[in-house]
Amino acid sequence: MKNAENTSLESVFGPVVASYTRAQAIEDGVLVDVSSMAKEAGFKWPVALTHAAWCDCVAWTERNNRFQVHQDESGRLWDVLFMAFYAIRTSKDSGDQLQFSLYRVPKDGHSVEAEEVTLKLIVGPGDSGEPVVTIMLPNED
Repeated sequence: MKNAENTSLESVFGPVVASYTRAQAIEDGVLVDVSSMAKEAGFKWPVALTHAAWCDCVAWTERNNRFQVHQDESGRLWDVLFMAFYAIRTSKDSGDQLQFSLYRVPKDGHSVEAEEVTLKLIVGPGDSGEPVVTIMLPNED
């Protein structure tokens, strides 16, 4: 019988068929790296938003300013990161996932009032096993 230390994942499951790294997802636009501003908000680990979370809670254009209310992406991103960090600091739960809420004006061409939205934050391993944070919509994995 083989020693558990000598048993590799490849010997148990076979060779990796395909892999998709976090770096590739950022390069492809599937994830949006927001680590620079996240550091300002208090995060110590790299942070990325899924494209869907970015489009729903951060993306804002001059057209939106004309038809809705004046905002900018930087301010909207700060709101997401601030509320995510606040949720982490005040959570009594432990684990790798956390849901949090914030108010944002929906990007729909006519709304001017903020509405509550829930996002999910997951801490997991990055491409080299380092801790990273990903913020996404609740229905995303």
